[in-house]
Amino acid sequence: MRLTTDFIVIGSGIAGLNAALTLANFGNVTIITKQAIEDSSTNIAQGGVAAVTNPKDTIFSHINDTLKAGSFHNKKSAVSFLVKHGKTAIIKLADFGVNFDKKTTLEAAHSFPRIHHATDITGHEIEKALVAAVLKNPNISVWKHTYAIDLIAKNNICFGVTALKDKKIIQIFSRAVVLATGGAGQLYSYTTNPSVVTGDGIAISHRAGAKTKDLEFVQFHPTALKGKTSPLFLLSEALRGEGAYLLDIYGKRFINELAPRDVVARAIFKKQKEGNVYLDIRHKGKQFLIKRFPNIYKQLQKRGFDLAKDIIPVTPAAHFLCGGIVTDLYGKTSVKNLFAYGEVTCTGVHGANRLASNSLLEGIVFSNQIAKCIKKLPKKIIQIKEYIPQYQEKLPEKMYRKQVQKIMWNYVGIIRSPKGVYSALKELKKLESEANALVKNGVNEQILEAQNITQVAILITQAAQKRKKSLGAHFVA
Repeated sequence: MRLTTDFIVIGSGIAGLNAALTLANFGNVTIITKQAIEDSSTNIAQGGVAAVTNPKDTIFSHINDTLKAGSFHNKKSAVSFLVKHGKTAIIKLADFGVNFDKKTTLEAAHSFPRIHHATDITGHEIEKALVAAVLKNPNISVWKHTYAIDLIAKNNICFGVTALKDKKIIQIFSRAVVLATGGAGQLYSYTTNPSVVTGDGIAISHRAGAKTKDLEFVQFHPTALKGKTSPLFLLSEALRGEGAYLLDIYGKRFINELAPRDVVARAIFKKQKEGNVYLDIRHKGKQFLIKRFPNIYKQLQKRGFDLAKDIIPVTPAAHFLCGGIVTDLYGKTSVKNLFAYGEVTCTGVHGANRLASNSLLEGIVFSNQIAKCIKKLPKKIIQIKEYIPQYQEKLPEKMYRKQVQKIMWNYVGIIRSPKGVYSALKELKKLESEANALVKNGVNEQILEAQNITQVAILITQAAQKRKKSLGAHFVA
């Protein structure tokens, strides 16, 4: 089956939804999302959006904090662009209906309380507002439970997407394609990312010839609730911003709680060899905690913890991919008519480690840029002949996700070694070979996932192997 639409957006977080709403001013938009439209990392983001709005704060300060957190591996022009558009981003989100709290707060590695939040469910409030706007827009259609198989690309030009929907293979041709699929947290055993975040955008763009960069910089959030579920429940950076302590098994503090995430995550990881590490914010009192962190308080109660009375066991977990598909300030990739926004990209903003609350900001600031690219897009939709895979019912016998997660956590995780990375690459290439063989016989969601996660895991591991020295989130021991 062949269909056409002016624009295709793959992904339904802040970057994808904002890009779709922007593109809807210029034509018809089709959003493709693997599950429900609300299933995104944005929807479970707790902390907030960093932006300079207080006269006592400065653009220079936010830029410097971002560069410092990123170990100065950042692209300065991208950081400057991001920070200078922070205030405009907050205004736009408020116009969509996001009700930010009046008081901004502090988070780790920020030198000023510039975090705009909606209690502790900022991402949910943003997702809700953007989804409402999308569903009201007559120029936007949403394809739920649809899997992007591959980009339709030839001679470094993107013409559309081959997708799997209701067991049918569909080719959709368009003037432009936007990738906003998020990161790759589900490649790790312990992650805060929802189950849909398996690196698909990076995989399909790589197969189409798009350039990637800085994939070795996988950020591990220091404080997820220790447990066996996936994803792990995130205990927001904002808790430490409000004065929470990190304690070892002896009840002693062992790290500056407001140090950059990579520093805190490694400190906890090392300290866990002695026993559990705990987060303690009991000293702030029940009344404050319920008002400031209503969702975290409620979610912990469901899990048997009282934030006002108990110390909470925490562990680092894969949280954010600082690298990704290389883009310029407009979201253009190295493939013509292919754009990318949000966590799937490498804009250069984050460098070797992301500053807290810069991710939602990046998602909206850069996706606004698609409006400036319309005039240079093809006026008409071009359809080309492209291979169409067959659908098959038979599922893979192996649990590829579990195997990849174990390899990546053990060898390409918080602390890495050359020997471990080499072993990981060897094992991953065997799994990739198996997954590619499955694809040749026909595809379904599980087979496509096996192909994507093995390929992205290899790309991350190869990047880690090339970087011999520690930098930011990439730590070599």
